[in-house]
Amino acid sequence: MRLIIIIAALLIAVFSASASGRSWQSADPGSAGWSIEGLKQAQNYALSLRPTGIMVVQDGRIIASWGDVSRKVNVASVRKSLLSALYGIAVSEGRINLGSTLAELGIDDRPLALTETEKQATVRDLLMSRSGVYHPAAYETADIKRKRPARGSHEPSSFWFYNNWDFNTLGTIYRQRTGEDIFQSFEQKIARPIQMEDFSHRDGHYVKEQASEHPAYPFRLSARDAARFGQLFLDGGRWGDRQIIPSSWVKEATTAYSWTKRGRQGYGYMWWSLPSDVWGLNAAYAAGYGGQIIAFIPSKRLVVTQTVDLSQNPKGIKTSHFIDLLREIVSAAP
Repeated sequence: MRLIIIIAALLIAVFSASASGRSWQSADPGSAGWSIEGLKQAQNYALSLRPTGIMVVQDGRIIASWGDVSRKVNVASVRKSLLSALYGIAVSEGRINLGSTLAELGIDDRPLALTETEKQATVRDLLMSRSGVYHPAAYETADIKRKRPARGSHEPSSFWFYNNWDFNTLGTIYRQRTGEDIFQSFEQKIARPIQMEDFSHRDGHYVKEQASEHPAYPFRLSARDAARFGQLFLDGGRWGDRQIIPSSWVKEATTAYSWTKRGRQGYGYMWWSLPSDVWGLNAAYAAGYGGQIIAFIPSKRLVVTQTVDLSQNPKGIKTSHFIDLLREIVSAAP
């Protein structure tokens, strides 16, 4: 019995080191029950897409890594999920109230001011991308500009539209209510505690445009640091023996409050969710233009990240192609 207890303690220690240590530990896929042929097929498909780096992590250990997983790239709209995590901390500390309206927070914009109706949108509405504020925004794609609804066409909370104005304004609210820089805050509250190997606050910057006073806040991440962030959410906001993000926020942020037209992907608090009938419960991902992805699948204890340097692969990788890759990886998993 004593021997069994010692072995169990050693196994717990090994897992803890792999999931929350300074550097990732690797696992032998075959010994872990993976289909080697299936994993090879996934690798071949992945490399055909020309990513910069891909990490496949199960139970806190590397199953596979393809490409340059230490190279930092602009992860585009993944920035929104990173900020969502900071919001979870700030809300739990009582520094931000999700029910506060833009009017109460003194939020406006220029050169076109917000209407009184628009100012009734709450912080929660912005997190869900349901503000009803269709003001021009910094860092928008041409597609979003073309599809943006007319000002005043929808009341706050009544309509979902993937809206950079909401996301950028959340950055302004975070800085105002906490008095902290987004990137320094992320480094101190998340990157250091989960021992990211590559990120520093210098890997973020603000993008300002004349169309709006609320700047965007792009991040640069490596695939292996992105995997740590995915592991943090997979483990309910916990890293080792420390609760970094409240577990209640992890669940709340990755719950679908809106669904795309096809009804197969939902949107939470700046996170995308996947249908449970295909991926199991609570599967979600962060996505950025060009193929930047952080996905976690609790039913398989799996994290998969993908980065794409658009200077080397200008067309990027479609999210739908990543989902196809994710299916192959999940099929190969035990």
